[in-house]
Amino acid sequence: MNLIAAIIASLLTAATAAQAGDGFIYFKTPSGNIHCAYYDVGDGPEVRCDLRNFTSSLKRPADCDLDWGYAFAVGAKSGKGAVLCAGDTVISPEAKILGYGKTFSEGALTCLSETGGLACKNKRGHGFSLSRAKQRVF
Repeated sequence: MNLIAAIIASLLTAATAAQAGDGFIYFKTPSGNIHCAYYDVGDGPEVRCDLRNFTSSLKRPADCDLDWGYAFAVGAKSGKGAVLCAGDTVISPEAKILGYGKTFSEGALTCLSETGGLACKNKRGHGFSLSRAKQRVF
């Protein structure tokens, strides 16, 4: 799984450096603590969300040499959501606010913004839920 996370991080770094409008849709929660990007860079559509401030509720793997616990992703075709070992971010000044009680939906991926955090999942029901205090992949 860490190889996949490294590939995703590498692709995101290259894609984030590209000009806006290259297929990325950026959104964030009203608090500005959770920023997300929807994109399709080859393996199918995916949503990645990053936390600005958080208390990690997940154990860091020994083989992660980059930042850990702030970045999460789920693909349209993937199983369980993933915690990424990443050295980049999807935080963008272009991010539109996804109001509390509102949903972002694109194809097989849906994210729901609530006052207690954000949850993203695919049509199979796999994904992640994020808040400052707790993070969970399912």
